[in-house]
Amino acid sequence: MSLSSNSSKNPTLRLAILILAAGEGSRLGGYPKGLLKKDGSSLLKRLIHSARSLNPVEILTVTGFYSDQIETEIRSIQRGMQKPIVLIRNPDPGAGQSSSVRRGIESLKSDYEVLLIALCDQPNVGAREIVLLLEQFNQRTANQEIILPVVNGQRGNPVLFSREVIHKILEIPGMVCRAYMDQYPELVKSYVTENNAYILDVDTQDDIQKLGLN
Repeated sequence: MSLSSNSSKNPTLRLAILILAAGEGSRLGGYPKGLLKKDGSSLLKRLIHSARSLNPVEILTVTGFYSDQIETEIRSIQRGMQKPIVLIRNPDPGAGQSSSVRRGIESLKSDYEVLLIALCDQPNVGAREIVLLLEQFNQRTANQEIILPVVNGQRGNPVLFSREVIHKILEIPGMVCRAYMDQYPELVKSYVTENNAYILDVDTQDDIQKLGLN
């Protein structure tokens, strides 16, 4: 499969960001993970502030379980911001993360070049980690359209996608990003790194303690 790479040498990419915040947090006893706090700020607030520092053309957040609480937090975060954060509700979050991804990419409206799909529960992912992914995108070869961080052989997040590959995914009914990556591995550039931020997320009470959250 071949896709074009018109923006591969463009140092300033038009970035859209999709934040996934629809999960149930069942292994935490049922709690919205994005509302956990580190250094006094919610994980959602930390991620959104990091994202905004990169001047994205669009930020969307998909909510599901605890949508009222998550949306209240986001409205509080975006007070005074010129660009609103678009809120998308997944009506069936129990269908899993892939359903939130599909709903999110279907809702994109901006003239973006690259899309970052980020989880709301990675406390150590900040602007630096996103910039490193964008640098990898600018250094990719002609047929690479997806940047996947890999730490010690483990796939990480966030993941960066070209606009063209997102359009290809949307052309296939029901297709989602992970399945598409598995189907077309030649489009994926693995960013091999020792930066554990890409693989640290919150699943259990032990994770809360290890990552210094409350």
